[in-house]
Amino acid sequence: MKEAEIRKEVKELTTADLNDKIKAEKTEYSKLKLSHAISPLESPIQIRFKRRYIAMLLAEKRSREIKNVQ
Repeated sequence: MKEAEIRKEVKELTTADLNDKIKAEKTEYSKLKLSHAISPLESPIQIRFKRRYIAMLLAEKRSREIKNVQ
């Protein structure tokens, strides 16, 4: 998927879904890092993508929090 499509998908999530997605992605990220430490992954780029995706989710969550305050 392209980054623009991913951002659009993230913006369409409800706040509850966003929180659930953040938890799930953080758990998956931890598992990826652990499995990479034990035996190298075929594609370590997955770790970078997962980290950036989590950051995207957190940024969207924060922007919604700021909008609600104003």
